[in-house]
Amino acid sequence: MVRRILSLRAGRLAAGILSAIALLAIFGPLLAPDNPLGSSSKTLAGPSGQHWLGTDYLGRDVFSRLLDGSRDSVVGAVEVALVALVVGVIPGLLSVYLGRVFEWTSLRLADTLISLPFLVFAVAVTALLGNGITQAMLVVGVLVSPVFFRVSRAATLAVARSQYVEVALISGASVNWIVRRHVWVKVLPAVAVALAQTMGVGFIVVSSLSFLGIGVQPPAPTWGGLLASDLNYLHYQPWAPVAPSVLIMATVWGCNLLADAIRDVSGETGRALINTRKAQANGLGAKRIPVEGRV
Repeated sequence: MVRRILSLRAGRLAAGILSAIALLAIFGPLLAPDNPLGSSSKTLAGPSGQHWLGTDYLGRDVFSRLLDGSRDSVVGAVEVALVALVVGVIPGLLSVYLGRVFEWTSLRLADTLISLPFLVFAVAVTALLGNGITQAMLVVGVLVSPVFFRVSRAATLAVARSQYVEVALISGASVNWIVRRHVWVKVLPAVAVALAQTMGVGFIVVSSLSFLGIGVQPPAPTWGGLLASDLNYLHYQPWAPVAPSVLIMATVWGCNLLADAIRDVSGETGRALINTRKAQANGLGAKRIPVEGRV
């Protein structure tokens, strides 16, 4: 699947953007030229050779804070996606096979999570559990999990009604074997698309919460926190929100492109793409044969 994704223009673009963001999250704090928490007397200074993006209202180097805050921003989005994946996919698969009671309970729980006001509930629960990035991302992941629950359940229902799965059940195969052998292979592409989309959603949510001072508390830098700190000084530095905004938008765009590429290469669309390319390859081979014969 990776080769098919990279064969698409959207897949290559998504891979390039997300690889750059991942490298920024890994090496960004190490490459920061100044102390991201160190203040100075050069407050609200413009871009210069010493401070590439200027300084903020406390004289801290904005470029260093942008690099240092990339790790927490990316890790928070990954935590949201992984928590939502675990909490949503497993009940979604099992709701098809564990009877009506478990099915009804899981469906009602998913409907309840969907109906909750997202940011308000996240803020309230985070206040109860403590204002930390792990607590905040855990709450957000649980709130996002109904997406994975519905996707995995819909894909499992489509497979569970197929004849080869019914034959396996009649022959005495266990539910665990059926899920591992037949169901998971069919569910994985849909889950992968949902995972890529949730990464983008999680990034927006992480940035929104850090913008409100939830999760990663100031003065620790995050991309959303940098946006919040720049609001009161836009008349001095109208360009200040551009850099964190571009990084946030690029990351979300890359996640959405990756989701589109996975969708295009999986299922019926992916098989059609493979058949089209095989036909084109065969056509090129057929055109070359007469030319080689004449030589």
